[in-house]
Amino acid sequence: MARRSRRTSFEDVKLDMTPMIDCVFQLLVFFLVTMKFEDIMSRLDVNRPTPNPEKTQQEQVVDMIRIGVFVDGFTLNARPVGLASLESMMFKLADLDKTQTILIECAPDSPHERLIQVLDLCAKTGLSNLSVLSL
Repeated sequence: MARRSRRTSFEDVKLDMTPMIDCVFQLLVFFLVTMKFEDIMSRLDVNRPTPNPEKTQQEQVVDMIRIGVFVDGFTLNARPVGLASLESMMFKLADLDKTQTILIECAPDSPHERLIQVLDLCAKTGLSNLSVLSL
């Protein structure tokens, strides 16, 4: 029996990339379809500063505007106001001086949504010198 010697040449061997590319595209589509988008705003963790127990009396600053955030509404310099009237008053205050200090005092049981509404109003009116205080 005669033995044939076979030479294998590496130049003839080719690797077909089509099945690999198909698998990669299938994995890409799978991960895109199964991805869950997370709502970052619902997980916003706002930590308010804790009140200082040593300080019982707070000093009154003359040129400071005080906005109170409570469960039942807002106050502007100790006067109860609604959100619409607070917005109009803040626009008037911003027309006078945009560099004035705004002190936002939050009650411990007030929802974060009300604080965010006041901060949005300050940004909308252009008032940027803000301080947030917990009562």
